[in-house]
Amino acid sequence: MTATRVDAPLIRRLPKAVLHDHLDGGLRPATVVELAAEVGHTLPTTDPDELAAWYFEAANSGDLVRYIATFEHTLAVMQTREGLLRTAEEYVLDLAADGVVYGEVRYAPELNTNGGLAMSEVVETVQEGLAAGMAKAAAAGTPVRVGTLLCGMRMFDRVREAADLAVAFRDAGVVGFDIAGAEDGFPAADHRDAFEHLRRENVPFTIHAGEAHGLPSIHQAVQVCGAQRLGHGVRITDDIVDGKLGRLAGWVRDRRIALEMCPTSNLQTGAATSIAEHPITALKDLGFRVTLNTDNRLVSGTTMTREMSLLVEEAGWTVEDLRTVTVNALKSAFIPFDERKALIDEVVLPGYAL
Repeated sequence: MTATRVDAPLIRRLPKAVLHDHLDGGLRPATVVELAAEVGHTLPTTDPDELAAWYFEAANSGDLVRYIATFEHTLAVMQTREGLLRTAEEYVLDLAADGVVYGEVRYAPELNTNGGLAMSEVVETVQEGLAAGMAKAAAAGTPVRVGTLLCGMRMFDRVREAADLAVAFRDAGVVGFDIAGAEDGFPAADHRDAFEHLRRENVPFTIHAGEAHGLPSIHQAVQVCGAQRLGHGVRITDDIVDGKLGRLAGWVRDRRIALEMCPTSNLQTGAATSIAEHPITALKDLGFRVTLNTDNRLVSGTTMTREMSLLVEEAGWTVEDLRTVTVNALKSAFIPFDERKALIDEVVLPGYAL
């Protein structure tokens, strides 16, 4: 294992794992343009390159609420069976092209029902699209396993319904659950019944916490709701002073609660100030189970290769560091232990044996 810095072509070839990536935040710009024309939705521009630039500029506001508002246009083209099938299939193929060997895609089915589809039909359709993408990727010699996390939107009233669907589809590609949306003012504990139901049914879940809101949201996610992972979790650093961990930070680290960290996205929403100073590096060095993620590839103008490259170039990461976060992600993936172990032993570790 080398401790020297590496270049982007090498990073692109490395096997990767992503746990925190939103389906409606990762569409191809050209696909958005084509589908928008089909459904009669007006976009800021119909030029794919200009649309990609618009997304990136709009997302760099430093405001989480405005960042979330950029999803208006992607969601508008994901309200039909055809739109969902295409975006789900392309999602998988784009991961495979980026060297991802395991991914978890998350979305809120309630946000895809404006065209008349029921939430269950949305889930069935997305799973069909993902399966088609995985079959094509495997046939092309770039296999990728993609599991689904169903999201409940914390500011609305269909969280329990989404949790019920996660239980119903857990043998059909859905591997877990998440709660998303604006953190501030919408505590996860308001939906405790959904999390208790998931625990009773042995369905794992993560919770967006510690991004726009601080330690109270992390404490609530872990200690009140029982999350096995934290979406973002960057504000855990509020409980660390001069390298000394407070009780909550110690609990999260010592119990290997994974942090789904998304550096570029965090810069855009104001949760971090630079890649060089992003908490992911310090938390990695302190022994937290940090994972590296894209969050929203279109909105953030990023890929896993780009996220890794930024950390190498601006935070001094090595190949060994990249291997560590990749193994961390698979250790905390919401699939059975033997499947995680096989991916680590047979795919990831050989891929990093440079």
